[in-house]
Amino acid sequence: MKGVVLACSALLFVAMVAVALWPATSGPSHGPPLAGGELDPAALEGRRGALVDQVVFTREADVGRVTGLIEAGSHQVFTQGISSPTVFHRLRDSLHATHDLSYGTSSELTLNPAGPELAGGELNPFHVPAIREALNRLVDRRYIAEEIFGGLAVPRYLPISTAFPDYARLADVARELELRYAHDPEAAREAIHREMEGLGARFTDGRWWYRDAPVRLNVLIRTEDERRRIGDYIANLMEDLGFAVERRYRTAEEASRLWIASDPRAGHWHIYTGGWIIVVILRDQADVFSYYYTPRGRPEPLWQAYQPAPEFDELSDRLVRRDYRSREERRAMMARALELAMENSARIWLVDQLNASARAANVEVAVDLAGGLSGSALWPYTLRYTDRVGGRMVFGTPNLLVEPWNPVAGSNWISDQMIMRATQDPALMPDPFTGLYLPQRIESAEVTVEEGVPVGRTLDWLSVETAKDIPVPEAAWLDWDVGAGRFVTAGERQPEGISARTRVRVTYEETLFEQRWHDGSQLSLADFLLPWILTFERADEQSRLFDIAHLPTFEAFQRHFRGWHLVSRDPLVIDIYSDQIYPDAETIVAQRAPAPIPWHTLTLGILAEHSGELAFSSNKADRLGVDWMSLVAGPSLSVLERQLRRARERGTRLYPAALGELLDEEEIAARYRALTDWHAARGHFWVGNGPFQLHSVHPVEGSLVLRRFADFPDPSDKWLHFSRPEIPELDLDGPLVVAIGEDADFRLAVTFEGEPYAAEGIDKVQFLLFDGRGELARRGEAEALDDGLWGVELSPEAIAALGAGANSLELAVTSRRVALPAFASHVFATVSPGGREGTP
Repeated sequence: MKGVVLACSALLFVAMVAVALWPATSGPSHGPPLAGGELDPAALEGRRGALVDQVVFTREADVGRVTGLIEAGSHQVFTQGISSPTVFHRLRDSLHATHDLSYGTSSELTLNPAGPELAGGELNPFHVPAIREALNRLVDRRYIAEEIFGGLAVPRYLPISTAFPDYARLADVARELELRYAHDPEAAREAIHREMEGLGARFTDGRWWYRDAPVRLNVLIRTEDERRRIGDYIANLMEDLGFAVERRYRTAEEASRLWIASDPRAGHWHIYTGGWIIVVILRDQADVFSYYYTPRGRPEPLWQAYQPAPEFDELSDRLVRRDYRSREERRAMMARALELAMENSARIWLVDQLNASARAANVEVAVDLAGGLSGSALWPYTLRYTDRVGGRMVFGTPNLLVEPWNPVAGSNWISDQMIMRATQDPALMPDPFTGLYLPQRIESAEVTVEEGVPVGRTLDWLSVETAKDIPVPEAAWLDWDVGAGRFVTAGERQPEGISARTRVRVTYEETLFEQRWHDGSQLSLADFLLPWILTFERADEQSRLFDIAHLPTFEAFQRHFRGWHLVSRDPLVIDIYSDQIYPDAETIVAQRAPAPIPWHTLTLGILAEHSGELAFSSNKADRLGVDWMSLVAGPSLSVLERQLRRARERGTRLYPAALGELLDEEEIAARYRALTDWHAARGHFWVGNGPFQLHSVHPVEGSLVLRRFADFPDPSDKWLHFSRPEIPELDLDGPLVVAIGEDADFRLAVTFEGEPYAAEGIDKVQFLLFDGRGELARRGEAEALDDGLWGVELSPEAIAALGAGANSLELAVTSRRVALPAFASHVFATVSPGGREGTP
């Protein structure tokens, strides 16, 4: 995310928490095949892996051409979510194109926190949290949503998405903060003036000056979408406040070199028009505070410049570790974190967008409700023509190879990540409608949690049990000794014994080690262990792989990690001990289950960093003055080719004390030989194990080719069982005028495609009652009256407490079938008895 991200910017990590907060009921799998076209069963018989033979990605940045290119037949799919009203309407009205909707994209302003003076002595106002906070009142989010996005967006104030369950659970807290930070440009101006003067700036003739020079702001504006208009809007606001503004229009790749890769103190930018795509439904958004506001979020220089207030930093860390004992404590922590995030305002959230993924009418694919097509984990497994198996498809994408690809700290851009996912085969898959994880390469999982820890399960492929104490075995691996090149056991590091809040036992498929990487190499245990070793090596100053930017993430990991125990090698069974929890047991397994990376390609990267020629991360590459490592293109390839030649000649085996017995000379020779042949044939070193393999890369031409991996182990129809997402549609009705002293009844109709939504499919219907001052007067739950019908009755006492004036009733509906909450509101007036006369 990276999880966290971006037709836009970097991807937000992996997802979390439940529609019903922690239920312990079993849920059925989804029903009929994807709507659209039925494939001939005979055509599917015996086929493995992808349902199409080849996918060609081509760079196409002009979203206005999308519908025409599909109608002309030159392209079948576009990866970019469409938020332009004009293009959306054209796509909607086309006979030859169609679309899928998603809700996980957002736009924000990323602010440069360095300072107060930058490297050249210039003043950076956004070093001051109070100035950043004031921008929340300066911007008019409703204008952005309605005018710039043409209604295909809703205002967003908070780091939690309005489209996910936590927003509904915290609706009263969210609404209070939204009212507190409502559009008030005069209040914003007063706060900015006060803080600027405190910094030593002076306001003369309508302009800000600092040390006899104008206070200049560089606004970094993305050009590919509505963010160009957002950037101009923000630049105008800042100019109106008296700042000198330089508008720096950049594409994704050009902007990335500045806001992500450069030192914030260099002052190349002050405001960036950021955008994020959450690629899976976030059932638990407790991670967002640490990710967006602290150095633990990412290794890039910008994140390392964040300095959250101590209370916010500690609370963010506790929420990442899920350091709470009840759902009530979690709610209180989340509420306080939202307050502190607004005071910090390293980011000014603007809108949550409604995006449309475009495809030809004869194409079907499973699209994630959050991440759309580009964020879907299932797109490589479900992409198909409706009337045939096989064939070729052309995808248009606005960005291609934005940043270097490597499996350790490479590109996190969604356009790159989408293609990477097609070449990888994860242990678990997120359900695109609920965000709950389903097994892909594991046979089963057992989750044990400490008594009193709020964890539950929804699906029946795993088990959950509680225990008073969960001791970590002495033989479990707890640490790594860089000097000796071996794992350190819990018994060595903690001889007095150690316990954990959770234990996850993951049992992988029996045939796991019969599977092959794309270069023909057979999967082995070393593919799981070398990435694990690298986690520790990169955090130790004694290692040549040490990366200071990796430390915040590693330190956060260490605070909850309690051990890794290899129970069985074949079949592979691993116990992972941790103090970190998630409300969903399914998510705990997904976060803990180790994923393999081919040890031989990883070895080349390690050797290249050892030699000082390349670096896995952009941060380390900048510090050393070397190239950021790419396994697919650019000058890195010649370095990696040279390392492969040496490794093959010497039979290089890294960390022999830990991996020696796992790698015999025959496997080492076979791996290097296979990789040599792979590189000779394809010109790159990206080896995966997913349903598609990376066939060729053409950076200059702006294209890339994926081909079906014929040796993929699963039948092609394994994931063709997702029906359309049943998102509730709401219609709230009630009186427009209520006399004080009377009661009031409101009725909510909940439907899907015109039919009543079954009451058993609804988890909760909450209501919030606001008085004329915008203050929360009452909250509660609606009553189920029938399938598709819910009621809210307000007593005479509740009406009287409102006083005379305009009021608002707001309802939030959460479903068990999709994780997206639905909202409805109704405005009504309360009048004194007899006050109805004359009311129109």
